Amino acid sequence: MTDKTLSRRSFLLSSGLGFVAGSALTAAAIGFDVVPLGGTQATESVDSPWWVIGLSADPLMDERLLYKLGQIWYRMGDVGEILDTASRIEASQPASWRAEWYHTADRLRAMADDSLASGHRISAGEAYLRAASYYLAGLIYNESPNDPDLLRASRASAETFAAALDLLDMPAQPVQIPYEGTHLPGYFFRVPGAQNAPILIAHQGMDASIEEALFLGTEAVRRGYHALLFHHPGQGRALRELGLTFRPDWENVITPVVDFALEQPGVDADRIIVTGLSFGGSLVTRAAAFEKRIAILIPNPAHYDWYGFIRETMEEGIPNAGELAENAPRAFNTAVNAYLQAAPAFHSWWFRAAMWKFGADSPAQLMANLKGYTNADIAGQVSCKVLVMAGEAETYGADYGTQLYDALTTDKDRIVFTAADTALLHNQNGALSVSAHYMYNWLDENI
Repeated sequence: MTDKTLSRRSFLLSSGLGFVAGSALTAAAIGFDVVPLGGTQATESVDSPWWVIGLSADPLMDERLLYKLGQIWYRMGDVGEILDTASRIEASQPASWRAEWYHTADRLRAMADDSLASGHRISAGEAYLRAASYYLAGLIYNESPNDPDLLRASRASAETFAAALDLLDMPAQPVQIPYEGTHLPGYFFRVPGAQNAPILIAHQGMDASIEEALFLGTEAVRRGYHALLFHHPGQGRALRELGLTFRPDWENVITPVVDFALEQPGVDADRIIVTGLSFGGSLVTRAAAFEKRIAILIPNPAHYDWYGFIRETMEEGIPNAGELAENAPRAFNTAVNAYLQAAPAFHSWWFRAAMWKFGADSPAQLMANLKGYTNADIAGQVSCKVLVMAGEAETYGADYGTQLYDALTTDKDRIVFTAADTALLHNQNGALSVSAHYMYNWLDENI
């Protein structure tokens, strides 16, 4: 990691995980000292690394705009549309983030509808695909079950994405995966004519929706792999439309997905690959410890102890935050809620979203619910081959990824992206072609 890399602490402060830059009023109210933390506003500097693109004064918005620009590589965005939308967003107004992305998405969907009515299938499909991406951009921040646009945008993203798959003749179709009395929405990508091909099963983490991993499906098919991408409990349509929250025993999510995959014609039962992006890298590691039909596991990135990471981050601002949450939950709730009332809206986003996604009704309950999200006790039970993907500028617990790699006792390998290949950010943000290049090269040699 170079001296230009955003530190984990500074990035988390700007993203809302560093939520504890409390006031004297907060400290007095609950009777303990709150350590003041540094500022969270992005500043211009000639020494800023290339990925600080400076389109927004809010560093989290800026990072997400880079994410959108990176999706241009697989036709889920256009430069002018993204920059135009960014120019209308006010960094201090989270509502403007959603409103402007939805405005752009609605415009693209109307353009696609007009093209389709006139018989222009390709033009319609391309516009639907970008519309889907822009609906998802609006959904990724300040998600709340109380958001009046939540269900409309969620369904619109799925409808436009499915329309694009059809009109652009992509070898994929929407599917419904049976899961505990309901169904998880997903997409099955089939290698045309394949009789016995490996399959990549993929899902996202806490924030992004699986449609934004389109590149995994399209690149899989081009290389002779089927792919199954799905919405999971705690995120995407499974959360927004079905009300399913995260659960720590992730094998009970992955096992029915593997069952479904093996019911599809032409899938090789001995070559099942499972990958999880972002927080999903922690989840799939837990699943692989118990679901033994997995042949290859790819956590991107890996994580040894998610709860430990969250607790450690909080304790940079509130000494003994974990102990306080457990032994004095009312005091902990008071501290967090006081900060959230005074903090910039986007800095409170993570905590509010996390409470919803993990099924908690208070900050202390969230901490209690997060305790089960660790791989420290099961890393030695993973028996399949593992590829750990990481970047030298990883901001979400890079040291925990190293701990997991060291704790694995099975056949393992690691790809560490660096500044030299431009894929050094979390989930190779802004460099998806590089990510696919190295991941699929490795798979071709190891499957």
